[in-house]
Amino acid sequence: MQIDHIKELIELLDQTSIHEMELETSEFKLSLKKETAQQIVASTPLAQPSTAPLSVPAVEESEAPQAEVSNLRTITSPMVGTFYSRPAPDKDTYVKVGDRVEMGQVVCILEAMKLFNDVEAEISGEVVEILVADGDLVEYGQALFSVK
Repeated sequence: MQIDHIKELIELLDQTSIHEMELETSEFKLSLKKETAQQIVASTPLAQPSTAPLSVPAVEESEAPQAEVSNLRTITSPMVGTFYSRPAPDKDTYVKVGDRVEMGQVVCILEAMKLFNDVEAEISGEVVEILVADGDLVEYGQALFSVK
């Protein structure tokens, strides 16, 4: 992995509310973690076991309280990336509020590292709310759609 890719991952982590991320290949293991003092700890290739903390600017986050509704379930993001509700700017959205989705149906795409990944519904039901907007950076496990 090139240093530019590592820097890009650090920037992506800094822009989200994700606190920890790990990436491992046969050649190296990279572990990024935001500490309470807003530090990221990056580990070097497996051959060099030392780690060096990198300081990053503090990220101001605001969390709005979410109402709990027992009959609603969510479709969540399987990865960190940029959310897009349509396959191309001139195309219709995959789903809109009121649409029925079936398990396995593509509901959006996420762009990560210049790769576009289809996100499939892991549940069936009616979309009652789209929780993110086009172009929003989403984190792993973040709710994208409310479904009943």
